[in-house]
Amino acid sequence: MPLQFSVIVPLLNEDQNIFELHNRLTNVLKRMEVSYEIIFVDDGSKDHTLLSIENIASKDDCVKYISFSRNFGHQIALFAGLQKCKGEYIVLIDGDLQDPPEIIANLFLKIKQGYNVVYAKRINRKGETFVKKATAKIFYRILRKITAINIPVDTGDFRIMDRKVCNELLKMNDHRKFLRGQIAWLGFKETFITYEREERKNGSTNFTYRKMFSFAIDGITGFSSFPLKFASLIGIIVSFFAFLFIVYVLFAKLVWGQTITGWASMMITILFLGGVQLLSIGIIGEYISRINDSVRNRQPYIIDKSNIDEQ
Repeated sequence: MPLQFSVIVPLLNEDQNIFELHNRLTNVLKRMEVSYEIIFVDDGSKDHTLLSIENIASKDDCVKYISFSRNFGHQIALFAGLQKCKGEYIVLIDGDLQDPPEIIANLFLKIKQGYNVVYAKRINRKGETFVKKATAKIFYRILRKITAINIPVDTGDFRIMDRKVCNELLKMNDHRKFLRGQIAWLGFKETFITYEREERKNGSTNFTYRKMFSFAIDGITGFSSFPLKFASLIGIIVSFFAFLFIVYVLFAKLVWGQTITGWASMMITILFLGGVQLLSIGIIGEYISRINDSVRNRQPYIIDKSNIDEQ
């Protein structure tokens, strides 16, 4: 009988949460009366996360794990789980207990209605700062405006998908993963359920503002060419005003006999044009960086330990 459920959980320094997470996941899946596997992906944790996973796996045959040689990133950890999972339905959920495992039963009921993807949409985010909530809200709405695909707003990676979606995801060779965008790009039938995201119980978030910024850049450059068009538009506008200024200077000199002077205005113009040029070069550089990653064609991650191939 084929396996019905795979639950993929990326972990980074979640030693304080993993035992409760495992218990809650197990209780939910047993109540659902499905065959299942839980795949923990240790993304280069520095605490005792791996030891805790090995301890749990030694007592529960349904628990599989992958441990990376170093930190490769949250999206790569999810992708590794997708490559190894065997279930007919796949659940993605973070390991910090902010996404309650009990909602998985509702996700399953919804996907059985004929959908390929059901994602969990947050109506409240407890324990997060105003700045983090605001920046996330702004980012997803901007991304939705500048891309041609319908990326759901107010959602993370917490969702359920069927095997068809998983197989198509595995065919996508993007080295910089943005799974929620890739899933939306596939265009399969999807819907959502709403929930309140819980406050983090233990430890501190690993998703720093620097990682948030990098994640946002990957999302934008991976699914939109708008930044390149924006750089071109700015260049055209600046060139137009520069041409008008040249005409004004020549007119003032030849007709009025005046010479336009002013060190301050000259420096402002130079600095402004320099800033526009650096911005444009930076935008182009981000796209070239993605091309460079693809050309190098390195493996997205390296496994240090795993019990999947042994069983």
